[in-house]
Amino acid sequence: MAQKRKKVDWDGQQVRALRQHLKLTQARLADELGTRQQTISEWETGMYKPRGTSATLLSLVAERSGFKYKPNAKIV
Repeated sequence: MAQKRKKVDWDGQQVRALRQHLKLTQARLADELGTRQQTISEWETGMYKPRGTSATLLSLVAERSGFKYKPNAKIV
């Protein structure tokens, strides 16, 4: 049976920290996730939050890259 992942409430700081951890530009992360660079910018500035499949993809990328984050916690 598939393991259930904890839901992460991604905020702009976490998205930016993950992107920087991966050493990617907004455009490159957007390509990897199949979204627009503008969307990554909107997440990072807090205009919108990743949700649904996008939030799940961010969580998978974070886990597989060794990105250390605490679910629902702010990164300072």
